[in-house]
Order: sequence, then structure tokens, then C-alpha cells
Amino acid sequence: MIPYQHEPFTDFSKAENREAYEKALKKVEDDLGREYPLIINGERIFTDDKVRSFNPSNRDETIGYVSKANKELAAKAVDAAKEAFKTWRNVAPEVRADILFRAAAITRRRKHEFSALLTKEGGKPWKEADADTAEAIDFMEYYGRQMLKLKDGKPVNSRPGEYNQYDYLPIGVSVVISPWNFAYAIMAGTTVAPVVTGNTVLLKPSSNTPVISYKFMEVLEEAGLPKGVVNWIPGDSSDIGDYLVENKDVGLISFTGSKNVGTSIMQKASQIQEGQNHLKRVIAEMGGKDTIVVDSEADLDVATDAIVYSAFGFSGQKCSACSRVIAVDDVYDDLIERLKTATEKLTVGDSAEYDNFMGPVIDEKALNKIKDYLKVGEKEGRLVVGGKVDDEIGNFVYPTIFADLKYDDRVMQEEIFGPVVGITKAKDFDQAIEYANATEYGLTGAVISNNRFKLEQARRDFMVGNLYFNRGCTGAVVGYQPFGGFKMSGTDSKAGGPDYLVLHMQGRTVSEHL
Repeated sequence: MIPYQHEPFTDFSKAENREAYEKALKKVEDDLGREYPLIINGERIFTDDKVRSFNPSNRDETIGYVSKANKELAAKAVDAAKEAFKTWRNVAPEVRADILFRAAAITRRRKHEFSALLTKEGGKPWKEADADTAEAIDFMEYYGRQMLKLKDGKPVNSRPGEYNQYDYLPIGVSVVISPWNFAYAIMAGTTVAPVVTGNTVLLKPSSNTPVISYKFMEVLEEAGLPKGVVNWIPGDSSDIGDYLVENKDVGLISFTGSKNVGTSIMQKASQIQEGQNHLKRVIAEMGGKDTIVVDSEADLDVATDAIVYSAFGFSGQKCSACSRVIAVDDVYDDLIERLKTATEKLTVGDSAEYDNFMGPVIDEKALNKIKDYLKVGEKEGRLVVGGKVDDEIGNFVYPTIFADLKYDDRVMQEEIFGPVVGITKAKDFDQAIEYANATEYGLTGAVISNNRFKLEQARRDFMVGNLYFNRGCTGAVVGYQPFGGFKMSGTDSKAGGPDYLVLHMQGRTVSEHL
């Protein structure tokens, strides 16, 4: 087995790579407007009720029309997953892992095609889309290798006359509710984790990016995944979401999305249904309000680059995005001027054009939410740069900075999920860490400082699941920075880490008297 290595990003400074991506964009454009069915037990099922997937850079451009499941079809999918589990749970872990390795290889061969679809359907600029596809490959490679390490369980002690074993069993039928912002990476990662551990899956993709998810289903089929192991059922949450979460035959729910939906799922999953004989396990990643702390002993060039990339990469539509900056008084004014200069250089436009740093936000709902927060920010603080929206053709929001905010203002506390960052001042480093922790979220954070004692203080006191020193607070890499947060950011499940697969299994002790 070749040791796991992070999938490299594409170097778009090379003309041949730019030409290859342009070719992939053309291939995706030639395929626009298709209709896509549900996939239940391997059967393609078209429905009259469909969702139109569109390009957020140009709302008139249709990516595809995707059939939507109702409760009857969702029930059929549950039955298919239950039946498939009877055999899939007994398939050798090595075989399950091999399917992930082949799916990764297929994706690698078609990497630009998937990235181009992310650009079109998800509004991701080239580099962001390329990183998304690379992360999907990483998840498949990493989880396959992790399963090979876990397949024989963990060592436990035995005594004279007694032999003890500790191993893992799959849980059963899993519901995966995936997000639109990492439409390939998180969707694929949260699907293959239960699959490789022997569970079967009901995959409900985001209605904003269902076509990417369908293409992934084709990859799994080509890789040899048996029918019924993953059943693809896009649909409205109001129609099938609660049904799947509350279904007595579901044992595991993996969710990535907002705090409100995540906490609702936790509540519903805790209710025991008639005929249910188990407690449901919930893996939830629910967002963040992420802070970069800039110390008086910081390198302000490093701080500026870290904040700009973390705040405005993919238009701030990452749960790890920097939406709060807390700067110590001594560097506050200088930092703001540097951020203003750097932000004014950013380009905004169609994500299919390579030179644009930022593309659109995902849909009209997101656009309107951000518009509301721009008004809030103008009341609470001082507009440094941005504050503009261009929604004539696509959903474009210009990178925005508000300064002179209080640490507990709405812009500093509520998840905006757009290219908006608020800045507040702290009198010293102690107060900066206090302000950084003064939010209900605890996902990512960063500290920019050249003082080792202050970094160690942050290591001890800054309560986030992913803490970074002298770099941005986005960009966790599978196998390098396991990802997941504290408090209302979720269950700290640490995707892409050595403990993640265990969450999809049940530990079992077998003790034999000899």
C-alpha cells in the first residue's frame, strides 16, 4: 500500500493547465440542461417534481433538472438500504476500501471535469474548485487506508484461560445530508465514511448542487459499488428530511449545515419511534463565527494575507471563514489600512473566468441575507471597503470590511456566510483571547504573533476545534488537520482524522473462556 499523500493542487500558472480547465468547462457546458433521476437500489427513477439547478454567476444558465423524492420514494430507499445492509456489512473491509481507492482514481482522471462543474453549479473560482475536488480524492484515499487499520479492531489484554478481542461493527442504515459549499469534498467524504465501514447510505444532497452529487454516484457505480449501498434521493427537507431523520430504521445521521437545522436534527433523532430498538448516532458540523487574533507583536504582512484569504476565499462561504478580526490596539489602525488596500485589489465576477478571485454567493436567499447584514454593519460600525452588491445577472457581493465594532455586535456574533468581516479592538492579548471566545461557536481560529508565550497561551485558552498560528483559519487538509469544532459548531467529529471512521461503527468485545 502506497502511503497516504495529500492530493496536489493544480498549478494554474502553467498555460497547459489553464487550457485543460477551459476544455473541461466547455465539456460541462455541452452537458447543461439534462434531466437527472433518483437512484434507488440501482434503479433510475424520474419524477414529475424537479428542482432546477442553475449557475449562480448567471442565473439564466440551467445546469440541470433533478428529480425530487417524496416520502413514498424515501421509504423505498430506506427499504433498499436495509436489504443491502444484510450483505454489505459482511463484505471484507479490504474490498470496501478498494472501491474507495478506485473511486479516487476515477475522480483523479476526471479532476478538471468535476472542478469545472463546481465552478458552474457551485460558483467556485478555479483554485477553490480544484481544492474541493482534491479534498474529495483525499477523503476517499484516507478513509480507505484508515479502514485497513481498523479492520481487525484494537488490541486488548487477555488472561490465562481467557481470550479477549475488541472489534468494530457497522451501525446500519445511514442518512447523509450534505452541503452545497463543498459540494464534492464534504458530500463524498460523508458518504464514503459510512460506506467503507460497512453501512448503507441514503444520500440527500443539497438542492443547490445536486448535479455534482449525481456525477459522484456514477463514479461509485463505475468503481463497483453494489446497488442499494448508496441510494441517491434529492428532495425538499420539508418533504423527506424529517421523515429520514425520524425513521425507526435509521441508525446514523451525518449532517453538515446550519446550527438551526443541526440542532433540530439532534432533537428529532433523540426521539424514540415506535418499533425502534436503538439510539441514533448524530454526526453534525454546524458552522462557525471564526476569529483571527492579531497581536501587537504580529507580522502585519502575514496577518493581512491570512485575513483576506480566509475572509474572502469562495466569497466567505465556508464554515471556517474568518468573519471576525480582533486586533490589539497597537496595530489596529495600521492593520485596517493594509486590509483596505489588499481588499480593493480583489476581483469579483463570473467564477468561470480565471482572473476573478471571487465569484458569486450561492443563491437569492444567501444574497438577501447578506444584504440585510450589510445594513446592520453600517449601523453598528464603520464601512472600510465594499458594501456593494451586483445582482443583475448573478449573485455577486463585493468583499466588505466593517471596523470599530464592539465584540458583541451582531456582525461579530451571527454567522453571515458571505464575504463580510468585522473588526474590533482589544486593549491587550488577554482581552483579545477573551473576545475571541465570546461567541457560541468554536470551529476555527488563528493567532498572528511572533511571541511564543502568547501562542502557547492561545493554545491553552482559545477554545476552537482547529487552531492555527501565523496563517489563515481556512484550508484544513485531510490527514493533516482533522476538522471539526466545539460548542454550537457541532459534535467535533474531526473529519479527515484518525477517529472519524470509528464514529460510524459500534465497538464490540468478545471474550472466550478457554
